[in-house]
Amino acid sequence: MNHDTAESRLVRVPLVQLAHARSGDKADWVDFGLFAWNADGYALLAREVTAERVRAHFAPWLGGAQADAVSLWALPNLLALKIVLRGALQGGAARNLRIDNLGKAMAGALLRMEIEVSAEERDAALAAPLVGWWP
Repeated sequence: MNHDTAESRLVRVPLVQLAHARSGDKADWVDFGLFAWNADGYALLAREVTAERVRAHFAPWLGGAQADAVSLWALPNLLALKIVLRGALQGGAARNLRIDNLGKAMAGALLRMEIEVSAEERDAALAAPLVGWWP
């Protein structure tokens, strides 16, 4: 007898399996571009990567930042999300006490964020051809 439910078939997927990212800083803001490898992956990012989830993932960097510390915009024509964290650099790159205090290093931290999707959705996104400028 099979007792699987839809919830039991959910899998945790790190964003690095579905996308690549770039980031930079300006004063106390970090600006991200999260680019899906293909349309199937973008559909998962657009649905599962929310401002609230990004804020929870970066909570240690945001401290007690206000609820609007994270903004997110969907860029479907680019298969991308634009994400901005405000108050993420402890006052700015030159002022904070972290060892790696620049926003350009934070893309790696974003790619470690995990989302939950069905195993079928994950498999489809991983099997779909990559989209990009390369041949």
